[in-house]
Amino acid sequence: MSDLLKFVNDELIAKKDFPDFGAGDTITVYYEIKEGEKTRTQFFKGVVIQRRGTGSTETFTIRKMSGAVGVERIFPINLPALQKIEINKKGSVRRARIFYFRELTGKKAKIRDKRR
Repeated sequence: MSDLLKFVNDELIAKKDFPDFGAGDTITVYYEIKEGEKTRTQFFKGVVIQRRGTGSTETFTIRKMSGAVGVERIFPINLPALQKIEINKKGSVRRARIFYFRELTGKKAKIRDKRR
């Protein structure tokens, strides 16, 4: 049974080439929105809080500040509407899921850049 699931995930689901990113990175996600007959491209720029799942069920959560309100959005990796992902900044964090980031404000909410 697991061989069948692996075959379906590997062969039948179309994979897109997105850059490698993780928690703490600042990325911009471009995705397509359909409004009636029209389609347009919208972007969401923020900090990656987590990546979870594997294969076709993998998702990632992005958080941005809109004024004084924090907005989070969860994107599946295999979403057909995803057009591209740009990495703006690589962040250096010690955890894979940075939920503590939600309570931080001001200078404390700054993530250090990863040294190359």
